[in-house]
Amino acid sequence: MTELEQLRRAMRATERPYPEDLDLTVIMRDGRRLRRRRRLVGAGATALVTVLVAGGVGLGVRWARPPAADRPPARAATVPGATPPATSPPSPGPTRWRPPQQPIGEVIDTGIRYGVDQRVYYLVAVDVPEGPRVRVGLMAGRRTPAGELTNDIVINDVQGSDRRPGFHEIGYDDTTPSDARPPVPTFGYFVGPATRIVGTAGGRQVDARLARWSTDPELVVFWFDPVDLTPGVRLDGIVARDRSGRLL
Repeated sequence: MTELEQLRRAMRATERPYPEDLDLTVIMRDGRRLRRRRRLVGAGATALVTVLVAGGVGLGVRWARPPAADRPPARAATVPGATPPATSPPSPGPTRWRPPQQPIGEVIDTGIRYGVDQRVYYLVAVDVPEGPRVRVGLMAGRRTPAGELTNDIVINDVQGSDRRPGFHEIGYDDTTPSDARPPVPTFGYFVGPATRIVGTAGGRQVDARLARWSTDPELVVFWFDPVDLTPGVRLDGIVARDRSGRLL
């Protein structure tokens, strides 16, 4: 007997004999149960691995925002050697009167004296670019015994016409009196047939002194005597009346 035959005999001796009454239906049912159990175990293991992986990611993520660094304020960039843009010098304001010119018409003497000097008023030429129909202004000045004039304050309209009917600008002396220039009485002019002008200040009425302009009698120059109205005090109101007392 060869070695191969001896090996086959030994294998047959150790095999378990098959039962004579094999039930194929039971064998197939048990096989299906075994396969289904293996599938469930495999799917559960896969799901468990997925949950663990997902849970690991979820637990491992932490949103952390780095603290903002302290940033110094931005500085404007400078260009070396750059020069600032040139700015044009301010243009001079409009000329209100022309000192070299002589008074227009006669000089009005008020009768007010400062030593030997007289307080006078007179019309002068003015140049108002915004008001081409404004050509004259009223000057408060002083006159020496030799006839020399010193200009103190000039008033004029800045729009419209210097000959429109009614009151025009009123001059108030807001400066501090000094030995170099005495205070200027409140003054102005009215265009129309006024024979009386009354101002109101502090609840009392004050009559103004009047004089007509020699060049145009419709232009009436008025002023308030410093004894009756302190220079610089504002009027609360002012009215003009004609010869019959009618309000103009």
